Amino acid sequence: MRFGCVRAGRTAFPVADARADGWFGLTIPQWVGDDIDLTRPSVSRVYDYYLGGFHNFASDREMAEKAIADWPDLPLIMRSNRAFLRRAVGYLIGQGVRQFLDIGSGIPTVGNVHEVAQGLAPDAKVVYVDTDPVAVAHSRQLLAETPNAAVLAGDFTRPAELLQEVEELELLDRSQPVAVLLNALMHFIRDDQEPARLLATYRDWTPPGSYLLISHATHELHPPELTKAHRDLYKNNTANPMTMRGHEQVTAFFAGYQLVEPGLVLSEHWHPDGTGSVDEAERFPIWAGVGRKP
Repeated sequence: MRFGCVRAGRTAFPVADARADGWFGLTIPQWVGDDIDLTRPSVSRVYDYYLGGFHNFASDREMAEKAIADWPDLPLIMRSNRAFLRRAVGYLIGQGVRQFLDIGSGIPTVGNVHEVAQGLAPDAKVVYVDTDPVAVAHSRQLLAETPNAAVLAGDFTRPAELLQEVEELELLDRSQPVAVLLNALMHFIRDDQEPARLLATYRDWTPPGSYLLISHATHELHPPELTKAHRDLYKNNTANPMTMRGHEQVTAFFAGYQLVEPGLVLSEHWHPDGTGSVDEAERFPIWAGVGRKP
Protein backbone atom coordinates (compact mmCIF):
# COMPACT_ATOMS: atom_id res chain seq x y z
CA MET A 1 0.00 0.00 0.00
CA ARG A 2 1.47 3.33 -1.05
CA PHE A 3 0.95 6.49 0.96
CA GLY A 4 0.95 10.04 -0.28
CA CYS A 5 0.04 13.27 1.39
CA VAL A 6 -3.15 15.19 0.62
CA ARG A 7 -3.29 18.77 1.89
CA ALA A 8 -6.56 20.27 3.05
CA GLY A 9 -6.12 23.86 4.12
CA ARG A 10 -3.13 23.83 6.44
CA THR A 11 -3.58 20.21 7.47
CA ALA A 12 -1.64 17.45 5.78
CA PHE A 13 -2.79 13.88 6.28
CA PRO A 14 -1.72 10.57 4.73
CA VAL A 15 -3.95 8.67 2.35
CA ALA A 16 -3.52 5.29 0.74
CA ASP A 17 -4.23 4.44 -2.87
CA ALA A 18 -7.87 5.50 -2.99
CA ARG A 19 -11.13 4.35 -4.47
CA ALA A 20 -13.43 6.72 -6.28
CA ASP A 21 -16.01 8.71 -4.36
CA GLY A 22 -16.24 12.16 -2.85
CA TRP A 23 -14.32 12.99 0.34
CA PHE A 24 -14.45 16.75 0.45
CA GLY A 25 -13.82 16.67 -3.29
CA LEU A 26 -11.01 14.17 -2.86
CA THR A 27 -11.14 10.39 -2.74
CA ILE A 28 -11.87 7.90 0.02
CA PRO A 29 -8.70 6.34 1.47
CA GLN A 30 -8.56 2.54 1.45
CA TRP A 31 -8.08 2.42 5.21
CA VAL A 32 -11.72 3.51 5.62
CA GLY A 33 -12.76 -0.05 4.76
CA ASP A 34 -15.59 -1.33 2.63
CA ASP A 35 -17.58 -2.44 5.69
CA ILE A 36 -18.17 1.15 6.90
CA ASP A 37 -21.52 2.65 5.98
CA LEU A 38 -20.66 6.11 4.74
CA THR A 39 -24.27 6.87 3.86
CA ARG A 40 -25.13 7.31 7.55
CA PRO A 41 -23.76 10.31 9.44
CA SER A 42 -21.34 9.73 12.29
CA VAL A 43 -21.38 11.87 15.42
CA SER A 44 -17.59 12.26 15.42
CA ARG A 45 -17.41 13.15 11.72
CA VAL A 46 -20.26 15.66 12.00
CA TYR A 47 -18.38 17.23 14.94
CA ASP A 48 -15.26 17.35 12.77
CA TYR A 49 -17.23 19.25 10.12
CA TYR A 50 -18.50 21.76 12.70
CA LEU A 51 -14.89 22.38 13.71
CA GLY A 52 -13.87 23.06 10.12
CA GLY A 53 -12.14 19.70 9.71
CA PHE A 54 -11.72 17.65 6.55
CA HIS A 55 -12.27 14.12 7.86
CA ASN A 56 -15.96 13.77 6.99
CA PHE A 57 -18.15 12.52 4.18
CA ALA A 58 -21.15 13.73 2.20
CA SER A 59 -23.71 12.28 4.63
CA ASP A 60 -21.99 13.98 7.58
CA ARG A 61 -21.87 17.34 5.83
CA GLU A 62 -25.49 17.10 4.74
CA MET A 63 -26.67 16.49 8.31
CA ALA A 64 -24.43 19.21 9.70
CA GLU A 65 -25.71 21.73 7.20
CA LYS A 66 -29.31 20.90 8.13
CA ALA A 67 -28.44 21.49 11.79
CA ILE A 68 -26.64 24.75 11.04
CA ALA A 69 -29.59 26.00 9.00
CA ASP A 70 -31.75 25.67 12.13
CA TRP A 71 -29.08 26.76 14.59
CA PRO A 72 -26.40 28.95 12.95
CA ASP A 73 -24.31 29.16 16.14
CA LEU A 74 -23.52 25.43 16.11
CA PRO A 75 -19.99 25.71 14.68
CA LEU A 76 -19.19 28.38 17.28
CA ILE A 77 -20.67 26.21 20.02
CA MET A 78 -18.47 23.28 19.02
CA ARG A 79 -15.40 25.47 18.89
CA SER A 80 -16.20 26.81 22.36
CA ASN A 81 -16.36 23.22 23.56
CA ARG A 82 -13.04 22.42 21.92
CA ALA A 83 -11.43 25.50 23.44
CA PHE A 84 -12.62 24.38 26.88
CA LEU A 85 -10.90 21.03 26.33
CA ARG A 86 -7.62 22.72 25.45
CA ARG A 87 -7.76 25.02 28.47
CA ALA A 88 -8.65 22.14 30.77
CA VAL A 89 -5.79 19.97 29.52
CA GLY A 90 -3.43 22.86 30.18
CA TYR A 91 -4.88 23.24 33.67
CA LEU A 92 -4.44 19.52 34.37
CA ILE A 93 -0.82 19.60 33.25
CA GLY A 94 -0.37 22.47 35.69
CA GLN A 95 -1.76 20.23 38.44
CA GLY A 96 0.89 17.62 37.70
CA VAL A 97 -1.25 15.24 35.64
CA ARG A 98 0.73 13.42 32.97
CA GLN A 99 -1.76 10.71 31.94
CA PHE A 100 -4.93 11.21 29.91
CA LEU A 101 -7.66 8.78 28.86
CA ASP A 102 -9.74 10.56 26.22
CA ILE A 103 -12.93 8.60 25.57
CA GLY A 104 -15.06 9.60 22.61
CA SER A 105 -12.03 11.43 21.22
CA GLY A 106 -13.35 11.66 17.67
CA ILE A 107 -11.31 12.72 14.64
CA PRO A 108 -7.86 14.15 15.40
CA THR A 109 -7.76 17.88 14.73
CA VAL A 110 -5.30 20.66 15.40
CA GLY A 111 -4.93 21.29 19.12
CA ASN A 112 -5.80 17.76 20.16
CA VAL A 113 -5.05 16.47 23.65
CA HIS A 114 -1.59 15.05 22.98
CA GLU A 115 -0.50 18.23 21.20
CA VAL A 116 -1.58 20.45 24.08
CA ALA A 117 -0.35 18.11 26.82
CA GLN A 118 2.98 17.18 25.28
CA GLY A 119 3.59 20.77 24.23
CA LEU A 120 3.59 21.64 27.94
CA ALA A 121 4.99 18.37 29.31
CA PRO A 122 6.77 16.17 26.75
CA ASP A 123 6.44 13.12 29.01
CA ALA A 124 2.61 13.27 28.99
CA LYS A 125 0.84 10.11 27.85
CA VAL A 126 -2.50 9.96 26.05
CA VAL A 127 -4.81 7.10 25.14
CA TYR A 128 -7.56 7.99 22.69
CA VAL A 129 -10.72 5.86 22.51
CA ASP A 130 -13.58 6.04 20.02
CA THR A 131 -16.25 3.78 18.54
CA ASP A 132 -16.14 5.34 15.06
CA PRO A 133 -13.91 3.16 12.84
CA VAL A 134 -12.95 6.14 10.66
CA ALA A 135 -11.87 8.13 13.71
CA VAL A 136 -9.85 5.18 15.02
CA ALA A 137 -8.23 4.40 11.67
CA HIS A 138 -7.29 7.96 10.96
CA SER A 139 -6.02 8.51 14.49
CA ARG A 140 -3.73 5.51 14.13
CA GLN A 141 -2.38 6.89 10.87
CA LEU A 142 -1.65 10.29 12.37
CA LEU A 143 -0.19 8.99 15.63
CA ALA A 144 1.87 6.14 14.19
CA GLU A 145 5.14 7.93 14.97
CA THR A 146 3.97 9.93 17.99
CA PRO A 147 5.54 8.73 21.25
CA ASN A 148 3.39 8.19 24.33
CA ALA A 149 0.10 8.29 22.42
CA ALA A 150 -2.12 5.36 21.47
CA VAL A 151 -5.55 4.75 19.96
CA LEU A 152 -8.16 2.13 20.85
CA ALA A 153 -11.48 1.15 19.34
CA GLY A 154 -13.69 0.99 22.42
CA ASP A 155 -17.15 1.66 23.80
CA PHE A 156 -17.63 3.81 26.90
CA THR A 157 -20.74 1.77 27.79
CA ARG A 158 -18.61 -1.40 28.08
CA PRO A 159 -16.09 -0.20 30.67
CA ALA A 160 -14.71 -3.60 31.69
CA GLU A 161 -13.64 -4.38 28.12
CA LEU A 162 -12.39 -0.88 27.42
CA LEU A 163 -10.32 -0.61 30.58
CA GLN A 164 -8.87 -4.09 30.05
CA GLU A 165 -7.61 -2.97 26.65
CA VAL A 166 -6.20 0.21 28.15
CA GLU A 167 -4.26 -1.86 30.68
CA GLU A 168 -2.97 -4.17 27.96
CA LEU A 169 -1.39 -1.18 26.21
CA GLU A 170 0.85 -0.72 29.28
CA LEU A 171 1.04 2.99 28.53
CA LEU A 172 -0.84 4.39 31.54
CA ASP A 173 0.39 3.72 35.07
CA ARG A 174 -2.59 3.12 37.37
CA SER A 175 -0.51 4.00 40.42
CA GLN A 176 -0.35 7.59 39.18
CA PRO A 177 -3.21 10.05 38.57
CA VAL A 178 -5.15 9.72 35.33
CA ALA A 179 -7.43 12.34 33.82
CA VAL A 180 -10.50 10.76 32.23
CA LEU A 181 -11.74 13.12 29.51
CA LEU A 182 -15.40 12.87 28.47
CA ASN A 183 -15.58 15.87 26.19
CA ALA A 184 -19.01 16.09 24.51
CA LEU A 185 -19.61 12.40 25.19
CA MET A 186 -22.12 12.08 28.02
CA HIS A 187 -25.00 13.67 26.10
CA PHE A 188 -24.77 10.63 23.80
CA ILE A 189 -25.27 8.27 26.74
CA ARG A 190 -28.95 7.57 27.37
CA ASP A 191 -30.49 7.45 30.83
CA ASP A 192 -31.37 3.76 30.35
CA GLN A 193 -27.65 3.05 29.90
CA GLU A 194 -27.15 4.03 33.54
CA PRO A 195 -24.53 6.76 33.08
CA ALA A 196 -23.93 7.11 36.83
CA ARG A 197 -23.04 3.43 37.12
CA LEU A 198 -20.71 3.66 34.13
CA LEU A 199 -18.97 6.72 35.53
CA ALA A 200 -18.47 5.00 38.87
CA THR A 201 -16.59 2.19 37.14
CA TYR A 202 -14.13 4.62 35.56
CA ARG A 203 -13.82 6.55 38.83
CA ASP A 204 -13.01 3.40 40.78
CA TRP A 205 -10.42 2.38 38.18
CA THR A 206 -8.38 5.54 38.75
CA PRO A 207 -6.26 6.26 41.84
CA PRO A 208 -6.75 9.18 44.24
CA GLY A 209 -5.62 12.46 42.74
CA SER A 210 -7.14 11.59 39.37
CA TYR A 211 -9.50 13.89 37.49
CA LEU A 212 -12.71 13.73 35.50
CA LEU A 213 -13.51 16.22 32.72
CA ILE A 214 -17.04 16.54 31.34
CA SER A 215 -18.61 18.88 28.83
CA HIS A 216 -22.30 18.37 28.19
CA ALA A 217 -24.96 19.93 25.97
CA THR A 218 -27.91 21.47 27.81
CA HIS A 219 -31.46 22.40 26.85
CA GLU A 220 -31.79 25.02 29.56
CA LEU A 221 -30.69 28.15 27.69
CA HIS A 222 -32.51 28.00 24.37
CA PRO A 223 -36.12 27.65 23.14
CA PRO A 224 -37.43 24.09 23.57
CA GLU A 225 -38.46 23.84 19.92
CA LEU A 226 -34.86 24.53 18.88
CA THR A 227 -33.26 21.98 21.18
CA LYS A 228 -35.92 19.38 20.35
CA ALA A 229 -35.30 19.80 16.63
CA HIS A 230 -31.57 19.32 17.24
CA ARG A 231 -32.13 16.17 19.29
CA ASP A 232 -34.52 14.82 16.66
CA LEU A 233 -31.90 15.32 13.96
CA TYR A 234 -29.42 13.11 15.82
CA LYS A 235 -32.11 10.57 16.72
CA ASN A 236 -33.30 10.21 13.13
CA ASN A 237 -29.94 10.29 11.36
CA THR A 238 -27.26 8.77 13.58
CA ALA A 239 -26.72 5.74 15.77
CA ASN A 240 -26.28 8.06 18.78
CA PRO A 241 -29.38 9.95 19.91
CA MET A 242 -28.68 13.00 22.04
CA THR A 243 -29.84 13.48 25.64
CA MET A 244 -29.44 17.08 26.74
CA ARG A 245 -29.33 17.55 30.51
CA GLY A 246 -29.62 20.33 33.04
CA HIS A 247 -27.03 21.74 35.43
CA GLU A 248 -28.17 19.61 38.36
CA GLN A 249 -28.09 16.41 36.33
CA VAL A 250 -24.60 17.06 34.97
CA THR A 251 -23.33 18.03 38.42
CA ALA A 252 -24.49 14.63 39.68
CA PHE A 253 -22.10 12.96 37.21
CA PHE A 254 -19.23 14.20 39.38
CA ALA A 255 -20.25 12.00 42.33
CA GLY A 256 -17.09 10.96 44.16
CA TYR A 257 -15.15 13.96 42.82
CA GLN A 258 -14.55 17.46 44.11
CA LEU A 259 -15.33 20.03 41.44
CA VAL A 260 -12.42 22.40 40.97
CA GLU A 261 -13.04 26.13 40.69
CA PRO A 262 -15.13 27.61 39.19
CA GLY A 263 -17.31 24.48 39.37
CA LEU A 264 -19.70 23.38 36.65
CA VAL A 265 -20.17 26.44 34.46
CA LEU A 266 -20.81 27.40 30.86
CA SER A 267 -17.86 26.51 28.66
CA GLU A 268 -16.90 30.14 28.08
CA HIS A 269 -16.72 30.73 31.84
CA TRP A 270 -14.32 27.87 32.64
CA HIS A 271 -10.89 29.46 33.15
CA PRO A 272 -11.29 31.97 30.29
CA ASP A 273 -8.05 32.99 28.64
CA GLY A 274 -9.19 36.11 26.80
CA THR A 275 -9.74 34.40 23.45
CA GLY A 276 -13.40 33.46 23.90
CA SER A 277 -16.74 35.22 24.25
CA VAL A 278 -17.31 35.41 27.99
CA ASP A 279 -19.94 38.14 27.64
CA GLU A 280 -21.96 35.95 25.28
CA ALA A 281 -21.53 32.69 27.17
CA GLU A 282 -25.23 31.78 27.00
CA ARG A 283 -24.98 31.46 23.23
CA PHE A 284 -22.92 28.32 23.92
CA PRO A 285 -25.16 25.90 25.89
CA ILE A 286 -22.47 23.60 27.24
CA TRP A 287 -21.98 22.78 30.90
CA ALA A 288 -18.26 22.24 31.51
CA GLY A 289 -16.36 21.13 34.56
CA VAL A 290 -13.41 19.25 35.99
CA GLY A 291 -13.48 17.20 39.19
CA ARG A 292 -10.68 15.76 41.32
CA LYS A 293 -10.89 12.40 43.04
CA PRO A 294 -9.83 12.81 46.70
